Amino acid sequence: MTAEHATPQLVELTPAAVARARELLANHGPDAAGIRLGVKTTGCSGMSYKLDFADEIAEGDTVVEKDGVKLVVEPGAVMYVLGTEIDWVEDKLGAMFVFKNPNEKARCGCGESFSV
Repeated sequence: MTAEHATPQLVELTPAAVARARELLANHGPDAAGIRLGVKTTGCSGMSYKLDFADEIAEGDTVVEKDGVKLVVEPGAVMYVLGTEIDWVEDKLGAMFVFKNPNEKARCGCGESFSV
């Protein structure tokens, strides 16, 4: 397979996102299987990302592992997050996970929701 036809990674975690996820998992306790990523219908643009602790990996979940951190992607989210980069950004006003999703067609003004 040539690079032109290579399948993109489902989700990519930046080093900053991996470090923050590792910190969150360490504080959550030993029972966490990873960080769960999903999408939900909400907001003015239609959907928003949801992150939570994954206490288990369910049948149908897709696991993306980077540097020992497992991101557990819910089956219903896969088509919406394909090719997304997740970063951890800190600035003077706060800190948050930032999603750079090539599938987004629009994002609401407040940044809380998106559409594909």
